[in-house]
Amino acid sequence: MESTNRVFVVMGVSGSGKSVVASEVARKTGGAVLDGDFLHPRANILKMSSGQSLNDDDRAPWLTALNDAAFAMKRTNAYSFIVCSALKARYRDRLREGNPELTFIYLKGSHDLILGRMQARAGHFFKPQMLVTQFEALEEPTENETDVIVVPIDQTLPEVVDAVIARITAGS
Repeated sequence: MESTNRVFVVMGVSGSGKSVVASEVARKTGGAVLDGDFLHPRANILKMSSGQSLNDDDRAPWLTALNDAAFAMKRTNAYSFIVCSALKARYRDRLREGNPELTFIYLKGSHDLILGRMQARAGHFFKPQMLVTQFEALEEPTENETDVIVVPIDQTLPEVVDAVIARITAGS
């Protein structure tokens, strides 16, 4: 018998609210949350800690771990949320492999909106160039990616959370 459990990848650039939105939606739906950064191999963590960017070769084992996590979470929770930027189409394709029911929730916001929010965070370490780099790397989902729910973030957090819940529970 096929499971009705659902797994969602909450994606977007740094500062788009992925972690807080995933946590709030999971809390309200009784779901589980996994921060994808926790699955980076030691070598990736050490590389990023030294200020170096990861390349696609570095990301390959991480994407495999995320893919496996999505597969496992589908079998254990009604709603599961994986926080992962998934900026490139090929990363999203890798996550889809063997996970045909996977759905992406793209938290979409403009550079200026996200920059303003990041600058307003008290005590938060932030380099504006990091956001520029994120937007340069972003390959926005196209209409061919029919498993992507786009949620604009130019609204309050409760409104974003409600919009996500409405979209994921529609037809359930």
